[in-house]
Amino acid sequence: MFEKWGRPVEFNSKTGETLAQTRAFISPLRYKNKMYLYGVNTEIGYNSQGHYLYIGPPEPDLTAASDGEYISCMGEKYRIDRAEKVYRAGKAFYIWAVVRVIVETE
Repeated sequence: MFEKWGRPVEFNSKTGETLAQTRAFISPLRYKNKMYLYGVNTEIGYNSQGHYLYIGPPEPDLTAASDGEYISCMGEKYRIDRAEKVYRAGKAFYIWAVVRVIVETE
């Protein structure tokens, strides 16, 4: 399913080196309670930083991502806020993650 309908995604080191490539789903995540959403002040004002739901194969293992590692998809970079494996019959079936757009300031 990921190969057929997923978007191309790269898992990158903090230096930008591609560690792995896969296909996954990334879609906007809408919380019922906005208290979980926060943003960042930049030089040009407040950015609310959109949160997204990532669903992808068990590899690359986003649950083991180090600080500064990120995913990129279609020109956008996403920080991994939280990731968990979903198991089926004792084997990792897929990974879901809450990711947030990385806002780069100059």
